[in-house]
Amino acid sequence: MRKPAWLTRNLPRGPEYEKIRSLLREKRLHTVCEEALCPNIWQCFSSGTATFLIMGPKCTRNCKFCAVNHGKPESPDPGEPGRIAETALSLDLDYLVITSVTRDDLPDGGASCFAETVATIREHMPEALIEILIPDFRGDRSPLRIVLEASPNVLNHNVETVPRLYPAARPEASYNRSLELLRTSGEIKAMIPTKSGLMLGLGETDDEIETTLRDIVGTGCSILTLGQYLQPSKKHLPVERFIPPDEFDKWRDYAHRIGFSAVASGPFVRSSYRARELYETI
Repeated sequence: MRKPAWLTRNLPRGPEYEKIRSLLREKRLHTVCEEALCPNIWQCFSSGTATFLIMGPKCTRNCKFCAVNHGKPESPDPGEPGRIAETALSLDLDYLVITSVTRDDLPDGGASCFAETVATIREHMPEALIEILIPDFRGDRSPLRIVLEASPNVLNHNVETVPRLYPAARPEASYNRSLELLRTSGEIKAMIPTKSGLMLGLGETDDEIETTLRDIVGTGCSILTLGQYLQPSKKHLPVERFIPPDEFDKWRDYAHRIGFSAVASGPFVRSSYRARELYETI
């Protein structure tokens, strides 16, 4: 399916962008921005935001929409949190998003790595704001408690799509498990706002979107992102429909009406898109 005009955007290039890429290579760090070829990468970097991918670039799950590689991951690198902090200082970042591949091979799902990364960044940059975008930890409350005790500024967990499409898009995940994670987070640390996001364009209906948004806000989640699904390769799920910008505006307005405090909704929106702006809104 050919992309419409509103999804045409050049990937970033130029000396400043290459400088950032070189620094990330030097520090042996991964970012979702690069792994997913995100078209917002330069906008985010230049506004003081970056999304670091910790615990390696290989995921133990194989979601049919995701560009991140699937395979057997290596052991977590104990020096990674320090290198992230050093890089954030070098780039003068003031809002960091820390995410990871899903690590079902680790006893705590990688929760201790999240906690250590947050703590290390705070040692080097006590004023920095930190958002963590976490996997579902297979529904275990203990890893969730570990990451919340690290006191991130925002806890993000994406529901990703409507429940009917989970078997096709997220066969190893559970819609209800993701909702329960968001709800439990509020029970454990009510002062930490929760955030979630959906991809549109996988074949969901308007009724399904409305129900899913109501389910998410019903957990106490206050921040929402809505973006267009784009097929990473021919091996991934095809795009069923490209959503026009005015429809994204409609869903933004609907999300506000049902109780979300901050919403980013548009074709290019991703989980960390304008993350600091959304946080400051609430």
